[in-house]
Amino acid sequence: MGNFGKKNPMHSNWGSACSDSDWGFGSDSRFGDDSKFDRHSKFKKPCKVCKSHDDSVCDCNFKAPARQLAAPLNSDCVLVNSVVGSKAVQKVAEATLPFTAFAPAIPAGSTIGPVSVVPNLAGITRNTTIIRDKVVNIGLIPVVITVTFTPPGATTPSTAMLTTNLPFQEHTDFPGACPEDTVIEPALVVEGIFAQPGVPVIGTTGLVTTNAILVKIVLRTTITVIRPVIVDKHGGICDVNERRCETTTTPTTNTLAAP
Repeated sequence: MGNFGKKNPMHSNWGSACSDSDWGFGSDSRFGDDSKFDRHSKFKKPCKVCKSHDDSVCDCNFKAPARQLAAPLNSDCVLVNSVVGSKAVQKVAEATLPFTAFAPAIPAGSTIGPVSVVPNLAGITRNTTIIRDKVVNIGLIPVVITVTFTPPGATTPSTAMLTTNLPFQEHTDFPGACPEDTVIEPALVVEGIFAQPGVPVIGTTGLVTTNAILVKIVLRTTITVIRPVIVDKHGGICDVNERRCETTTTPTTNTLAAP
């Protein structure tokens, strides 16, 4: 580094970056009467820096350098999800349970009292499939059922329990839906729980009896079908798969996963 002078710290062996007057030791060429820093000036005026003949408005706007992509994009199109449709639907989970399915087994001819059905919403399993213009949904909901009953000839009520899964299924008409579309379905909400004793059922001997209880749970959800499409800079839209909705001659057959 150069040796700086004692009077002016900006003097060095290589000369001065600015004159003494420009560092405040005399009249300053940058801050004259018409300088923009004059408190009496109403408008921003140019000033001269270091006695240069180049005018500067002294108004600097710094910008970060543009970030370079690792690999430049070769298209100005974007891929988005188009909503084919959305609708609220209901599903019904139900089963007819014979008295012998409970523990302890409910004696035939018992008087059935209150029936408590507690569903486990966190344990619901669902299998959703789209066929042309329809969404098919099949699943199971775990439940714990407690039955209060009074055996024939008894006066004291007893209780029996059963932990099982109630199946549900629903097919929803969805015009425009195609097999390669995607279904978005939020968590199921229970709208109602019903129990009906005395429902006919085929017993172990093959005879039809009324020693059974029908349990029904009404569920609600919303089905939204989406489809990936390409959008160009002019707003034009084209399907990623233009042939996704072509009708096949063979019906769709699916073996769904076990819960």
